[in-house]
Amino acid sequence: MKLLLVEDDPKVVAYLTRGLSEEGFVVESCSDGEVALDIATSDDHDLIILDVLLPMMNGWTFLKRFRQQDQQTPIVMLTARDAVDDRVRGLTFGADDYLVKPFAFAELLARVLAVLRRRSSSGSEQNRFDDLFVDTRRHKVVRGNTPIDLSAREIMVLDLLVRHQGQVLSRTYIAEQVWDMNFDGDSNIVDVNIRRLRSKIDDPFFRKLIHTVRGRGYVMR
Repeated sequence: MKLLLVEDDPKVVAYLTRGLSEEGFVVESCSDGEVALDIATSDDHDLIILDVLLPMMNGWTFLKRFRQQDQQTPIVMLTARDAVDDRVRGLTFGADDYLVKPFAFAELLARVLAVLRRRSSSGSEQNRFDDLFVDTRRHKVVRGNTPIDLSAREIMVLDLLVRHQGQVLSRTYIAEQVWDMNFDGDSNIVDVNIRRLRSKIDDPFFRKLIHTVRGRGYVMR
């Protein structure tokens, strides 16, 4: 598998490149955010490891522009900042996981493998509920005859609800399945994404599909 490592610290690049190469990955590295964006959008990678503090273009801007181009390559972000707001920001912008420096290589490897497994297991599925169709591989969502434009993260949340239709899913379960993270009670990341989904999936239509079960979570019914 081919990884793109976007990091401007030569010691970190050497450390991660050596470790990931020993695990069988082909690692391409870049220290400049703007150049990395060109590489990421013009070449295929199985996963991107992205530092936040980069010259020319920081990781937040890279992530937003990359996802705005409908690029679905999974991204694991690296940062020295451990604030909840920063983690929520990265995940909301479309990161698949978020790792705080300093970290052990074993943890990075475990997170990379978990993200790749999650993408692999969900990437070929097509699911339906009522008049809603979700195709995660082609990044396609249609309700009735209306195509709906969703972010990669919104599609993952929606697909999870559709696959568990009729079952109440807690915020903790949704966070674990979609963001591969332990749910922080102070975080509203799940609620924010559900609210965005409703504005696109439910609000324009008479029949509502996503329902809140007070004190328990959300259900598609």
